[in-house]
Amino acid sequence: MDEILQNIEVKMRASIELLERELATIRTGHASPVLVEHLKVEYAGVPTPLNQLAGISAPGASLLVIQPWDKGSLRNIEKAILKSDLGLNPANDGNVIRINVPPLSEERRQELIRVVRSRIEKERIIIRNLRRDAIDELRKLEKSKNISQDDLKRASDRLQKLTDRFITSAEQVGQDKETKLKEV
Repeated sequence: MDEILQNIEVKMRASIELLERELATIRTGHASPVLVEHLKVEYAGVPTPLNQLAGISAPGASLLVIQPWDKGSLRNIEKAILKSDLGLNPANDGNVIRINVPPLSEERRQELIRVVRSRIEKERIIIRNLRRDAIDELRKLEKSKNISQDDLKRASDRLQKLTDRFITSAEQVGQDKETKLKEV
């Protein structure tokens, strides 16, 4: 019973960490290497994360510089940035790619806030599905007489508290991102 609850807690924590990484890729108006580091770039016929092909730095609040280790990948990196939904325009000088991160318009901010809210709702569903899976496992244990009905009730209560805690955590991550998006 404790093992089931521990496994679910680990899965919920991993889910929140993934949410934080995903939301970090939504740009706020400040240049950050996180915005582009996981873009998939076609390199030698294989989609490869950008951070494995180039050094990415943010020398200023509104500038990203991408310096590929192989100059032959410059065009592919540029294409990947243009194809992404980030709305960024790369400038290729033959050695490095510079990206000026423009300030967000109010319309774009609202659009990004909607994206954040929908992602948070998906996260709530994921967490509730994990809870349901754990309850199913606990009921199987109770049905096979490995735990009593009282144990099932106590475990279900603990599971609900765990679920509530992680849903609150997901909502807080979303609120933090919304606050950053609303900053001008």
